[in-house]
Amino acid sequence: MDTTERRFRLRDALISAAERTIEARGLSGLKARSLANEVGCAVGAIYNVVADLDDLVLAVNSRTLAALEGDLIAAGQKEAPDGAGGPIDRLVRMGTAYLAFASAHTLRWRALFEHRAPEGKALPDWYLDEQMRLFGYVEGQLCELQPHLPAQRVALLARTLFSAVHGVVMLGLEEKLHAIPPGSLREQVTFIISSIGRSMQAAAEP
Repeated sequence: MDTTERRFRLRDALISAAERTIEARGLSGLKARSLANEVGCAVGAIYNVVADLDDLVLAVNSRTLAALEGDLIAAGQKEAPDGAGGPIDRLVRMGTAYLAFASAHTLRWRALFEHRAPEGKALPDWYLDEQMRLFGYVEGQLCELQPHLPAQRVALLARTLFSAVHGVVMLGLEEKLHAIPPGSLREQVTFIISSIGRSMQAAAEP
């Protein structure tokens, strides 16, 4: 095994170890020495394959975004039980898939929003592109609801819709929104998305 392959394998092992740590203990549980012990390397060896722990967090978050994207795609493509379908139905299924993912992988999901780049270090373009790609699935459905809406307006509405859903999911999972019991979160997500979707649909009608 040559040096390049060894570095690649170590990096992949460190990302996987960081992913398991964040899944179990959140971002605060991520420590260089613990990671080194888990993968069987010296602490200094970590910084031969990544610049810092922030790079590991970005790599884990990238995996989380990819897993979430897969769930959203599957939900959007799933056939409606009654065969009706349509953009509002797809948005609802994507929204409830988002809730399900956040519920099943809460600490990994929270890491997407808790992570802050070190001062003076910008998020890399590839990472921003991955984030924006997820918004694209929402924008596609909104375009079906209002085909003649300018792209900038669609992008803004997609972020507004996401913010509404994310806020309810976040507060509900953290049990800080006493008015919404955990069992009612799915209903509330459905209500928010359906209401906004129907409003857009009505506005597009002649």
